[in-house]
Amino acid sequence: MTMKFTAKEIAQYVNGDIEGDPGIIINSVARIEEGHEGALSFLSNMSYEKYIYTTGSSAVIVNRDFKPSSPVSATLIRVDNSYEAFATLLTVYEQSLPRKKGIHPTAVIEESATLGKDVFIGPMVYIGENVILGDRCSVYTHARIGDNCTLGEDTMIYPGVTVYHECIIGNNCTIHAGSVIGSDGFGFAPQTDDNYKKIPQIGNAILEDNVEIGANVVVDRATMGSTIIRRGVKLDNLIQIGHNVEVGENTVMAGQTGVAGSTKIGKNCMFGGQVGITGHVRIAEGTKAAAQSGINSHVLKSNITVYGTPAFEYRKAQLSYIIFRKLPELKQKVELLEEEIRKIKNR
Repeated sequence: MTMKFTAKEIAQYVNGDIEGDPGIIINSVARIEEGHEGALSFLSNMSYEKYIYTTGSSAVIVNRDFKPSSPVSATLIRVDNSYEAFATLLTVYEQSLPRKKGIHPTAVIEESATLGKDVFIGPMVYIGENVILGDRCSVYTHARIGDNCTLGEDTMIYPGVTVYHECIIGNNCTIHAGSVIGSDGFGFAPQTDDNYKKIPQIGNAILEDNVEIGANVVVDRATMGSTIIRRGVKLDNLIQIGHNVEVGENTVMAGQTGVAGSTKIGKNCMFGGQVGITGHVRIAEGTKAAAQSGINSHVLKSNITVYGTPAFEYRKAQLSYIIFRKLPELKQKVELLEEEIRKIKNR
């Protein structure tokens, strides 16, 4: 942080209660295990509780029901949800930082493009024909925005991002370095001579408002129509979204998840790392998939957790895995029983 706050001012902002020195000065943030004088930390995961007794941080945000087992030297700020309160403070800090404005002389902007107020266009950026950039939109170094694209207000396009032609990106979206929006979907028709004929991908990709895309993510354009990432979706790094997929509102996906074409995912879903989802399936709202699960059929029941490959309900998958681990023992028992039966028959 570049500004100074007292613990009391921070507590007032997050509706917290002070336990300790309300006038202590906070001028930075730090992980609780790496705390130092003037730093603000937080404790939400109790596996880190041991650090609150040794941290050098001047103040720590904790849940209201936290009961220390030893003396704590840091000033405590008690809130309903420490993780959420700390995230709110970081957001406020980030928004307080000055945003770049202006157009770098090496940028190439087609005459037909329309630029909003206070935009930033960095070095070596290309802005195509008939592109519309909303107010305060930022496009960083070596990014490329193809013809006829629309980017909403306060959207951030980081270095090396490519947005193909005709794509639409909403307000307050963030696309991190190296990601590609609107590349061709994987559409090839087998021919009689064992070759494959490319199927033209004439649709587009749409990102609604408040979407965040991690680094090196690919969102394919639709064969026809649109691939749609609904409002509030958050995608981690290294994710593949196939053509004509629809990802529902406020769904989150961890790294290396892959979604094959024409799958429809409901709102408020959560997918762990390396989840694989086959094409043309429907996944109900509120579905949670544990890491490395493979979903190869419809998930029609809302708000359930699935696990395994092929994925099914988590509790049943756990019980099945217990049996699976015991298969060598069960096999040995069956062989012993078969031997006993043979002996009985021989007698």
